[in-house]
Amino acid sequence: MANVAPNFDERQEFWKPAVDPHLDEQPAEPPRAVCSNCGTDFLIGSRFCYMCGNDRQAVPVETASRRLPSWFDMASLQELLGQSALSLVALILGCACIVAAIITGLRFTPTTLLDWQAIQLWRIEWLLAAIALFVAGILLKKR
Repeated sequence: MANVAPNFDERQEFWKPAVDPHLDEQPAEPPRAVCSNCGTDFLIGSRFCYMCGNDRQAVPVETASRRLPSWFDMASLQELLGQSALSLVALILGCACIVAAIITGLRFTPTTLLDWQAIQLWRIEWLLAAIALFVAGILLKKR
């Protein structure tokens, strides 16, 4: 067994890498065919993913279209309006109180004078709460 490679020379290369190490640019690896839905590699020649059934030529759905609009984001609203978090919450709750006052007037129909007075008192309470929240929002605003 010792005589298997009797003329072995250390300078001789028996194995040569596929890529020339002297080249600065390595050839780009071909893109793998991966399912955009589950991340599984497609089988060679298959049109559909064997795991989830997703079409290979399907255009992936943008995740940005699933996200909330940027104006609905609290951080961007704070930056846009120049308010602190508590001030912005007070502003939103004040707007909700105004909407509740309007809905109270539309939802309940008075049949007697006593019903009309009760509805007007509810609306006044909602509007007073809105005013209190708006004042709190103004006082909590950034300077």
